[in-house]
Amino acid sequence: MKEWDPVLYRKFEAERTRPARELLARISLGQVEQVTDLGCGPGNSTELLADAWPLAQITGLDSSATMLTQARERLPHCRFVQADIRTWQADAPQQVIYANASLQWLDNHATLFAHLVSLLAPGGVLAIQMPDNLNEPSHQLMREVAATDRWSLRMSASAAERTQLLSTGEYYDLLTQAGCEVDIWRTTYYHVMADAQAIIRWLQATGLRPFLAMLNESEQMSFLSDYHQRLLTAYPAQADGQILLAFPRLFMVAVKKGDGAGKQAAKTGQ
Repeated sequence: MKEWDPVLYRKFEAERTRPARELLARISLGQVEQVTDLGCGPGNSTELLADAWPLAQITGLDSSATMLTQARERLPHCRFVQADIRTWQADAPQQVIYANASLQWLDNHATLFAHLVSLLAPGGVLAIQMPDNLNEPSHQLMREVAATDRWSLRMSASAAERTQLLSTGEYYDLLTQAGCEVDIWRTTYYHVMADAQAIIRWLQATGLRPFLAMLNESEQMSFLSDYHQRLLTAYPAQADGQILLAFPRLFMVAVKKGDGAGKQAAKTGQ
């Protein structure tokens, strides 16, 4: 697939960073030495971690060299590594492993999550946020357009590249069986967008990438035009002319048992 585009990704940086802040706010750890940001992208989430724990060794990990170039320019005092999350091995036990909007691109979560927990120090935190929007019109309509006669021969059946997330109960069982105390919740954000074209600009950096990667430039324009027409119906304008993009996200903060300190690492809801 074509390289990630950090410039396109950062067009909605404030909206993308908001859930990262809210995930971080549910972690309460004092002395932290080792923190890794999985899928750090251009460093917007890594910057939050560096501000929260200025004395810690902060490592950002991503598979995209282009994203890492931007992250290094943004945070020269942090360490950045190009690697695959699925095979990553920490150099030392981690107090925080933080994954904001990255693990949804990977499958076999039962194996992956257990592996990540194994890399935590006792009392350490695995903090995860994943978009849970495959059933939203924004993503359903991508698949519908890809399945039309016009595009079905050009589109692979696995174009979406993402599988449905597990249920909250399944994630809870998975993480508790790996030896963690778990705080899990789901939030739906309603992003105010100027028009349907703004939704396309948002998703061109993420959800639309697998579809567009199979098309040449002129085909991409035609595909996006077909998609745009469907968005107009699915996202009617509000009274002020803006539209609302519903964006559900699933959050998990798992604290590895071991020294008793872990009970204080996840802030429960008030």
